[in-house]
Amino acid sequence: MFSPADRRVTTISNLRLSLCVITLNEEANLKRCLRSVKGLADEIVVVDSMSTDRTRDIAASAGARVVEQEFLGHVKQKQLALDLATGDWVLSLDADEWLDQDLRSSIAAALSEGAPEDVAGFELNRQVFYLGRWIHHSGWAPEWKLRLVRRVRAKWTGYDPHDRLEVEGRTARLDGRLRHHPHDDLADHLSTINRYTDIIVSHWPQTSRFRMMLGLFVEPPLVFFQKYLLQGGFRDGIRGLIISVMTAFYFFLRHAKLWERDHPPAEPLDS
Repeated sequence: MFSPADRRVTTISNLRLSLCVITLNEEANLKRCLRSVKGLADEIVVVDSMSTDRTRDIAASAGARVVEQEFLGHVKQKQLALDLATGDWVLSLDADEWLDQDLRSSIAAALSEGAPEDVAGFELNRQVFYLGRWIHHSGWAPEWKLRLVRRVRAKWTGYDPHDRLEVEGRTARLDGRLRHHPHDDLADHLSTINRYTDIIVSHWPQTSRFRMMLGLFVEPPLVFFQKYLLQGGFRDGIRGLIISVMTAFYFFLRHAKLWERDHPPAEPLDS
C-alpha cells in the first residue's frame, strides 16, 4: 500500500497529470468531482454526450477541455477521453465520484515522489453513499478500482456498460477513499438497472434454454445469498438488504429480457 508520509500534502508541482471524465447531464455532480482535484491535475478532459443542462459550462469554468461527442458506449467513450489526454498519468473519474482528502494526499505523494517504473497504475478504494449512509459491506466495500494509470500503458476494455481499465504492468494501491454517489433514490437505482440491462441484452448472444433457466431461477437467489450473507449485507442494515435484493433483481431482469428478446410475443388474437 502506497501511503503518503505527510497527510498535509494537497498539491503536485511539476507533474503531468490529466483528469478524464465523461458526462451527460451531470450538473448536480460534476462541480464536486472537479473541486476534489483542484490543484492536483494539470489538465482536465471532459467528453460530454450532448448534455442539455449546465454540465459543459461547469466543466469550462473549471478550466476543462470540453469535447462534445455523441455517446459511443461506455468503453469507447472513456477510451476517447483517455486518447485526448496528454499527461504522463491519467486519473479517470465518473462525474458522481470524488476524492476524499486522504486519497488526494496519497495521489500527490505517490506521484511527486515518483512511482516505481514497473508500477503502471494505482487502484483506489471506492466507497458508495447509498440512501443517506456510507456502505461498508454488501459487496460494495471494499471495492478497489484501477483509476490512476500511466497513459501510454493503459486502455479501456470490458463490455458495455461494465467498462474496465487495464494496464501493462503491475498495480499498487493507495490509501484514502474514492467517494461515490451513484443513485439519488430507489427510483434512480431502478432506472439504472433497467438501462444497464437494456444495454447488455442489445449485444448479448443467443442464450441456451438451460442457461436461461439458471439465470431466472438459480442465479438471483445465489446472488442475494452472496451479497447479504457472505459479503455482509446484513451488517449494512436495511440498506444492505435493499442492495442485495436489487442486485439479485438485476440478474433476474437481465435474463428475463433475454428471454423476451428470444421469444417475441405473438400478435393477440381477436376475441
